[in-house]
Amino acid sequence: MSRKILIWVGIVVLGAVILATSSLFVVNQAEQAIVLQFGEPKRVIRDPGLKVKLPFIQNVVYYDKRLLDYAPAAEEVIASDQKRLVVDAYARYRIVDPLRFYQTIGAEALAQTRLGATISGSLRRVIGNVTLSQVLSEERAKIMEEIRADVNRAAANFGLEVVDVRLRRADLPEENSQAIFARMQSEREREAREFRAQGAELAQRIRSRAERERTVIIAEAQKQAQILRGEGEGDSVKIYADAFGKDPRFFSFYRSMQAYREALGAGETTMVLSPTSDFFRFFSNKEGVATGEAPKP
Repeated sequence: MSRKILIWVGIVVLGAVILATSSLFVVNQAEQAIVLQFGEPKRVIRDPGLKVKLPFIQNVVYYDKRLLDYAPAAEEVIASDQKRLVVDAYARYRIVDPLRFYQTIGAEALAQTRLGATISGSLRRVIGNVTLSQVLSEERAKIMEEIRADVNRAAANFGLEVVDVRLRRADLPEENSQAIFARMQSEREREAREFRAQGAELAQRIRSRAERERTVIIAEAQKQAQILRGEGEGDSVKIYADAFGKDPRFFSFYRSMQAYREALGAGETTMVLSPTSDFFRFFSNKEGVATGEAPKP
């Protein structure tokens, strides 16, 4: 009798455990859930905790409610200036309406596929209306925001919210990079030649102006020097005239001494002159009077 009781107690406990296991479930803080009954949604659970469902006829589908990352493969797009770009983007999104998400997509793996197609179309549409220089300038943030808004409008139909879309890289294809680099190099070399030519022209203009100013300054200096030299020579002549006018005989003697020093000082000059020549008049007497001539008072 006791064995039968124990068997029935065990059966009851086992049934209770099975019933509790099939009717209780836990939703953690990073999840949200949908309770389904024969595939039809019955309720959406967003708050974490221990929840109850009908055993055996209801099941639970869990979705992540955290921010999710998606990085599609790099693809080639054409800008409005016909420049081909290889764009590498990534997006951050979350499931904000799990019921709509379940009804339209159902699985997170499929969500990334749909989101990748949406991002690709938005990239082609938005970048197709801007130029390469705009993508590489400060307008890039505005372009990314426009892409995010465009993707978010489409993702709202799937119960998703796209928080951010970023362009990690926007480069030219490898086959175009070398040609563009060569063109940029030739353009910079042309600009360098223009700058050097302008610099040489400016330098030549400065040198010409400096040479002209130098010539004017030298001419003025020479003019002033000639004026000062003339004034000095005039003053010198006047001083000599005034000095020698006071004693003409001394002046004659001084000039004769200078003539002797110039003519006879080197010792290499041969001169043939008469001893009674006027050149040697101071050799005969200190007054410098030739023979037979009366001295002047």
